[in-house]
Amino acid sequence: MKQTPTDLEQITATTLSHYNSVAEDFREGTRDHDVSQNIDALLRHIRAQAPFTILDFGCGPGRDLQTFTRMGHVAVGLDGSLEFARMAREDSGCEVWQQDFLKLDLPTARFDGVFANATLFHVPSQALPQVLKQLHGTLKADGVLFSSNPRGDNREGWNGPRYGAYHDLEAWRRLLTDAGFVELEHYYRPAGLPREQQPWLASVWRKV
Repeated sequence: MKQTPTDLEQITATTLSHYNSVAEDFREGTRDHDVSQNIDALLRHIRAQAPFTILDFGCGPGRDLQTFTRMGHVAVGLDGSLEFARMAREDSGCEVWQQDFLKLDLPTARFDGVFANATLFHVPSQALPQVLKQLHGTLKADGVLFSSNPRGDNREGWNGPRYGAYHDLEAWRRLLTDAGFVELEHYYRPAGLPREQQPWLASVWRKV
């Protein structure tokens, strides 16, 4: 069923309200999550000369902004949650934009890489082609997009107070290819477990 603009606004408002209400607990609960595999997957495919300019799309409280900065790169954060954006600025010292994913205002060809870790699945499928087009546009020529999402069977809907869309690999490939990306690699997380115990699909894409 096609969602109306009002439906999409309600999805965004409810999901962001949840994250704003649990921001401190979320920061503490995710502070020690090891996403080094994902960060390495993005960085090793960037062809530019370091330091890289990275957009942390859906940066949350800023954990990964701090990692990119410690590595010597220039990181900019973006999050829809007012509380997460505030925390990310305070904790990382980086520039952080507070923007609704469905109302993005991104600069053209600014970034060498976009790091979208556990964020794009919150975008309703109906709106995802436009969001991917905007991420494509904010990357420099040959720029790289990393994404990690909970995998599923292409159903979407509410998971408590959060909205999510759960794509399988083939559906995700179609969406990214249609947006002008070519696949570089994909893998499932956490590493080293049977597939049924790997709920996350990670993939890396180059702008073409």
